[in-house]
Amino acid sequence: MKKQENIGKKKGVYDMALDAMEKTLRPPELTLKAYPPKVITLASGEKMVVREAKREEVGALLGTLYPLIGVPKDFYDIVAVRMYSEILGWYRYRVANEFVLVGTIGGVIAGIVTSRAVTPQLGMSLHTLTIKRGLRVGAQLFAAKMEHHIDILGEDEVYIVAESPNGFKRWMIEYQLEDRSAQFPEVRHELGGVPTYVLTRPLWEAVRPSKCTGSRPVSPEDLKSSEKLIMPSEYPQIPGFKR
Repeated sequence: MKKQENIGKKKGVYDMALDAMEKTLRPPELTLKAYPPKVITLASGEKMVVREAKREEVGALLGTLYPLIGVPKDFYDIVAVRMYSEILGWYRYRVANEFVLVGTIGGVIAGIVTSRAVTPQLGMSLHTLTIKRGLRVGAQLFAAKMEHHIDILGEDEVYIVAESPNGFKRWMIEYQLEDRSAQFPEVRHELGGVPTYVLTRPLWEAVRPSKCTGSRPVSPEDLKSSEKLIMPSEYPQIPGFKR
């Protein structure tokens, strides 16, 4: 019995040491305001609820992304694998000030965006991934991400890069982002040295009326529909997919 007590005491000390070690591994974080959920009526007539994801929902988020890691078309592979890493890093407290927004239709995940605050003035847009295509789900979620950075968190600028031609057309051209690639390396995005473009507050205010839609507050019924995240059972990117 005494031996077991000693083992228990040693285990307790070991756990405390792990906790202390874990604290040293986690980055310091800013306190971020929560993103207020909103509902967007898509061209199909379906309602998409956009809300902030919670850490305990990481399983549904990663399970949604995983099948797309093997899809090279339209660069889904690199976006999915990087977003998978970003969400896992957020879940494990290995990335500072990250937030994840999710768009759901009847609870089914239609798209995901990831981003983080670098300072109270600067945001770093990470990735935007659309599962349900043809309804501007990605465009709506990207706008929601910028809304969170500038309108909710009060940042002045967001660094943005594109890893696919579609992304370049959607963000750099449609938003007429400011090209700061000539200022490298002083100005650089965190994603591998890809040319950095910037959404400034004046640019956002110019495009917000046409890009950022949706209404608040979300009705209790619509909010309830997004309460439990459901992994898609079909992917237009993967014909014949079965979960």
